[in-house]
Amino acid sequence: MISSPIEAHPNRDFSVMVAEEPTAATQRLLRLMRTGASDPAIARELGISLRTLYRRIARLQSLLGVQSRFQLGVLAAELGWLHPG
Repeated sequence: MISSPIEAHPNRDFSVMVAEEPTAATQRLLRLMRTGASDPAIARELGISLRTLYRRIARLQSLLGVQSRFQLGVLAAELGWLHPG
């Protein structure tokens, strides 16, 4: 199990992200994604537009240095982001 993003991606600087993530909003988004809900359903549940949803997912992918939602979910789970802190 990966204990930190630095261990997962040693060439990335995660110092800012580690201090800020996962926020409650990030955890809620990841939990909704884990259910397999459609993007429109997730956006409705969060009370945001589809564009904002896509931006948030892209930001998380960038922060973790991953290319796909699948990689995002796997790494978030390995980092313990899906469990209440």
